[in-house]
Amino acid sequence: MIVTVTMNPSVDISYQLGKLVINDVNRVENVSKTAGGKGLNVSRVAKQLGSNVLATGIIGGTIGEFIQEQLDQQKIQHDFYQTTKESRNCIAILHEDNQTEILEAGPTLSEWEENEFLKHFANILRDESVSVITISGSLPKGLSPGCYEKMIMQANEKDIPLVLDTSGEPFQRVLEATDSKPTVIKPNISELSALEGKTLSGNLNDLKAVLEGTRYQGIEWIIVSMGSKGAFAKHNDWYYRVEVPKIEAVSPVGSGDATVAGIAAALESKCADEELLKMAMTAGVLNTLESKTGQINRENYDFYYRQIQVTRI
Repeated sequence: MIVTVTMNPSVDISYQLGKLVINDVNRVENVSKTAGGKGLNVSRVAKQLGSNVLATGIIGGTIGEFIQEQLDQQKIQHDFYQTTKESRNCIAILHEDNQTEILEAGPTLSEWEENEFLKHFANILRDESVSVITISGSLPKGLSPGCYEKMIMQANEKDIPLVLDTSGEPFQRVLEATDSKPTVIKPNISELSALEGKTLSGNLNDLKAVLEGTRYQGIEWIIVSMGSKGAFAKHNDWYYRVEVPKIEAVSPVGSGDATVAGIAAALESKCADEELLKMAMTAGVLNTLESKTGQINRENYDFYYRQIQVTRI
C-alpha cells in the first residue's frame, strides 16, 4: 500500500470566465471543486495506475469534510489527523487564456498538533502492508521546518521507501541531515537551480557535477524533471538521461505529482531502473494530456510508455 502525505490540503476551486472584469461583478456558470494538494494528486494517479492507496495529512473544518467526502467518492482510502482549524481553499480563475490564482495560506498549527500528527503517522506505519510513502508539497504555518525530517526518520526506522517532493527550507533541512535521507527526491530544474544558487540550463555534465555534491549523498534516487526535455536521473552510482515524446499538452499542472505517483508505483513493484524511469515519466506525460489535475487515461499508458527513451550515461 502506498501512503501519500499532504500536510496542507485544499479544495481547489476553478472559475471559468470569458473575461475577468476588475472592480465589477463577474458571474460564473462553470465551477469545479476538487480535493486538492500535491499529495492528493499523487493519490489519484497512483490509484489509476492500480496501486492500493491511503491518503493522510492534516485537515479540519467543513473544507476538510468536503475533501474526505470526495476521496470517498473516488474510492481512495484516507486516514487524516483531524484539527479544529479550517483547511484552505485555492481559487483559479481561468480567463482569456490566462490563469489567475488566489491561494489561501491555510491554518496555522501548533507544536502540539505537529507532535500529535507525528504520533498519528507512526501509527499508520505500524501497518505491515505499507510499502511506499510519498510526501508532497509545503508545510502549514506553525509546523517546524524539520517536520519532514522527523517523518523520514520514522519511515527509515521501518525500512519503508519514501519519495519526497517539496522545496524551500524543509527540503534544505532534509538534504543537510545526516541520518534522515529519503529514498527518492524529485526536484525540477528550477527548484534545483534555486537550491544551488545558480541557473542550471539542463547541461548533463553540469547536472552530474551538482548531484555528486555532499548534500545529495545517501539519497538512492535523484530524479530531476526538465519539462518537455524529459529528466536526468541518478540511481546510486548510475546516471540516466530520460527523453519523452513531443506532445500537444492540454495542461502541465500536476504532471510532477503524476510522476511521483509513477515512481511510487514502480518502487512498490520493485522495478528495475529503466522500468521505474519509464513508468514515472509516462505517468507525467499522461497527466499533461488531461484538463483535470491528477488525472491520467490508463488506456494510453502502453502507447506512451513505449516512446520513453532511457539512456544510461
